[in-house]
Amino acid sequence: MLLLVVPPAAADELVSGGSAMAVSVVDGDTILLDREIAGSREVRLVGLQAPKLPLGRAGFREWPHAKEAKAGLEKLVLGRMLDLGFGGQRTDRYNRLLAHLTRDDGVWIQGAMLDAGLARVYSFADNRARVAEMLMRERGARTARHGIWNHPYYAIRTPDETAKHINSFELIEGTVLGVAIVSGRAYINFGANWRTDFTVTLTAKTTRQFLQEGIRPENYKGRRVRVRGWLQSRDGPMIEATHSDQIEVLDK
Repeated sequence: MLLLVVPPAAADELVSGGSAMAVSVVDGDTILLDREIAGSREVRLVGLQAPKLPLGRAGFREWPHAKEAKAGLEKLVLGRMLDLGFGGQRTDRYNRLLAHLTRDDGVWIQGAMLDAGLARVYSFADNRARVAEMLMRERGARTARHGIWNHPYYAIRTPDETAKHINSFELIEGTVLGVAIVSGRAYINFGANWRTDFTVTLTAKTTRQFLQEGIRPENYKGRRVRVRGWLQSRDGPMIEATHSDQIEVLDK
């Protein structure tokens, strides 16, 4: 497994949250510390989604490579001192700390997991620090077909395939055929029939945020893009994007 040392400039983007030792690994993106930090011993590796284990959930089917992801994280962190860095929202609804982890020898844990192909980038509007670097690491692992990227479960979908994958987190690549703004909400359409074809939507609030970042949704028309998020069924397959990192322009 390639071990990525954090560049100083990248580390400066984060607010230090103290240090603790990793004593247990729950799954490929969650660990337990030897002491509480800000009221919690549990850390969710922010920005990542590793393959999921059932963890006692009735009827939940284990995702491919889930055990490998957990084992990979165990090798990286167990018994090691870790520095916690915060780049946005600090806890989730389960009171888990949302942190970037850097090992005592400078290895960035999120980067190492992505390089090994043991996780995907999974960012949120309120926690976007270092997403560009994580997307770069993910692309490298995908090109090399490391880990999950050699399994069809994690294949990049086409817009025509999205209807088969409702209620799952997916990466979709396709060309935007049209964009409509209705009452402030943006509809980024990948097919001729918006009632049945794949669409990415932005709320009016999110559309304003895109504009503040200098991104006009209309300019996606005719561009080939990669979109990531949870597929829902609403007038056809749909992803509601909450921030611009979910949409990568591929034909720059």
